[in-house]
Amino acid sequence: MSYCCIFAGQGAQTPGMGKDFAEADAEAMALFDKANAVLGFDLKKVCFEGPAEELTKSNICQPAIFVTSYAAYQALKKKKNVDFSCAAGLSLGEWGALCAAGVLDFDSTLKVLEARGRFMQEACEATPSGMIAIVGASAEQLAALCEKSGCTVANVNSAAQQVLSGSKDAVAAAAAVAKELGIKRAIPLATAGAFHSPFMASAREKLAKTLEEVAFCTPKFPVLSNITGKPHSSDPGEIKAMMLEQVTGTTNWAADVECAKAMGAGVFVEFGPGKVLSGLVKKIDASLQTLNVADLASLEATVAAL
Repeated sequence: MSYCCIFAGQGAQTPGMGKDFAEADAEAMALFDKANAVLGFDLKKVCFEGPAEELTKSNICQPAIFVTSYAAYQALKKKKNVDFSCAAGLSLGEWGALCAAGVLDFDSTLKVLEARGRFMQEACEATPSGMIAIVGASAEQLAALCEKSGCTVANVNSAAQQVLSGSKDAVAAAAAVAKELGIKRAIPLATAGAFHSPFMASAREKLAKTLEEVAFCTPKFPVLSNITGKPHSSDPGEIKAMMLEQVTGTTNWAADVECAKAMGAGVFVEFGPGKVLSGLVKKIDASLQTLNVADLASLEATVAAL
């Protein structure tokens, strides 16, 4: 049985995240200080103290979750040298997985995520749009729901849970149509806009220019793509292209988990605030073991379990 490391996505943020790692270890503190220097604003203060409203802004939230997740990853590696056979992450978390596998360095990942978050926020502000979670829909019901509402599938979190993106009107229509189709639950989400959809086309275009300046390397171990549900190519150019497609395309977390399982992963270790991905892994396959590293207490529990 092998181990897969997984990295949290947007929405997992919480004031205070990363603080106990930094206070307990000078190297972790140095990561947050380095982030401040690279970004030119006090990300450390927002992570440790909030306020929550500031932490939810995409250009702050994305680098904040990455630094916290990476600090958690380094904290575990320091305590126990776990040999991860593969890595994955949800949306922004996929960038954390790429960094862990040596595709980008820490500074570059930070810069990319600040820009990515900023460009996505700008796209949200340009056109009113949103997202809605769909629970318990069959494949046929989901197809009918998209066709009738005009929404597109943004996230496949598990066989029983998907998230749709669309205009404000399309999201409102999806809620009504879901009821007509007898779908178990349809929950509008409090997001800034329609992530992982054609509404993010301008963000993808701007990010492409940013990535021209960023060096990508061959992964040291397999990193699973949200878009294909398979390991990224060893070609840095192809990885770059796939990460641009991820901005507007469907993120298939369920396929990533199934692929990791097929590669022999039986234990999934989640890095970063919260346990959202661990919960989704269990929904996909209850027999898989999940551990998480979000703070010092969960770090000690994970070290003991490994």
